[in-house]
Amino acid sequence: MKWGYGSKSRSRHSSVVAVAEETEGIEIDEEFIESYWANLPSELLREVLMRIEDTESKWPLRKNVVACAGVCRSWREIVKELVKTPEVSGKLTFPISVKQPGPRETLLQCFIKRNQATQTYHLYLSLTQALADDGKFLLAARKYRRPTCTDYIISLDADEMSKGGGTCIGKLRSNFLGTKFTVYDAILPYAGAKMVKSRSTRLVGSKQMNPRVASGNYEVAHISYELNVLGARGPRRMHCVMDAIPTSSIKPGGVAPTQVDFPMGNSDSSLPLRFLRSKSNRMEKSLSGPLETQREGSLVLKNKAPRWHEQLQCWCLNFHGRVTVASVKNFQLVASPENGVAGPEHEKVILQFGKVGKDVFTMDYRYPLSAFQAFAICLSSFDTKIACE
Repeated sequence: MKWGYGSKSRSRHSSVVAVAEETEGIEIDEEFIESYWANLPSELLREVLMRIEDTESKWPLRKNVVACAGVCRSWREIVKELVKTPEVSGKLTFPISVKQPGPRETLLQCFIKRNQATQTYHLYLSLTQALADDGKFLLAARKYRRPTCTDYIISLDADEMSKGGGTCIGKLRSNFLGTKFTVYDAILPYAGAKMVKSRSTRLVGSKQMNPRVASGNYEVAHISYELNVLGARGPRRMHCVMDAIPTSSIKPGGVAPTQVDFPMGNSDSSLPLRFLRSKSNRMEKSLSGPLETQREGSLVLKNKAPRWHEQLQCWCLNFHGRVTVASVKNFQLVASPENGVAGPEHEKVILQFGKVGKDVFTMDYRYPLSAFQAFAICLSSFDTKIACE
């Protein structure tokens, strides 16, 4: 409109035609056009973006906040400053939010939809209390059966869940019996984390378009299911060691490592996400939290013991209406006494997962777990447990 295109004013008709004729066939510099937005007064721009951030607190309207961050570099920096982490705001806005710990005081409500035909699992953020809506898509996973193990590849893209895909952010791997699982993060979770070399690592790296940035497999959690002597009549018993989360995180004032950005490759590459093979100064700057003391002690989670209901003749847990169908997959995770911390922290449910339909399951999590970590733990519940059932 500023250039006068499409104007019907007779007084400006000649000038409009002249501009159109002069610019025909000439490429307009995108940076030149972007400068109109970037040169807005910072005080005015900040006030506008603050009002957008405060007003549009829920999806789908929250997509306007993301749109503002994509206008230009100056807008993006201000929006990133205004948008708080899920720990503080309880909101999932940008893709990096799925790698950051959830809120401290409340459970962030999500649900998982399973497609047994394609062996895929989609994680959504609940927009309402009802599960009839589609929700806000967060993560996707695909199951790959191997002769000696099972892999679940976790991706930011629902349509790209291959190991060589640029949106793959991690994976879950089980042993042959399906009783032990390891969660791998493709991004350095904390300073000093060791990368595990494997065949899958080489496969991811071989397909990358940017040869200067390689892939990585960093162990962030180990999940084990204990032998169930009662078979299908008894509940499963889980034990999770969160390598990437220190024990102190569940104490009052405790802090868990928080990833603040994805490592990016070249801007001209079609793959938006890359993984780093080893620790670097750039990657350490994208982490916050207790980095140097990370390995002092890892957080241990265990499933909350259910009680036997005499009238219903079944094992029961209080999911506060979030689970409606009885299933051996249902569980609640709390901090284990092995962490050496006594008090109400051990009674607080950190992750709960349960069935509400044939292929629909709720997943609610809170600090210090991230959506990625919680999703990986829940995926382990879908796998068949030969020795436990």
